[in-house]
Amino acid sequence: MDLIRIIIAILLPPLGVFLQVGFGKHFWLNILLTLLGYIPGIVHAVYIIAKK
Repeated sequence: MDLIRIIIAILLPPLGVFLQVGFGKHFWLNILLTLLGYIPGIVHAVYIIAKK
């Protein structure tokens, strides 16, 4: 299941974080990072998914 979440996180980083933690501070941080730059959003999303 984590492999699917990582693939989703690469395509749509906020969705990957949402599937892992829901509407929390990490979700909103990931939206901000994705808006500032797509790569930081991906890195944060993969980190959140791999950490859990």
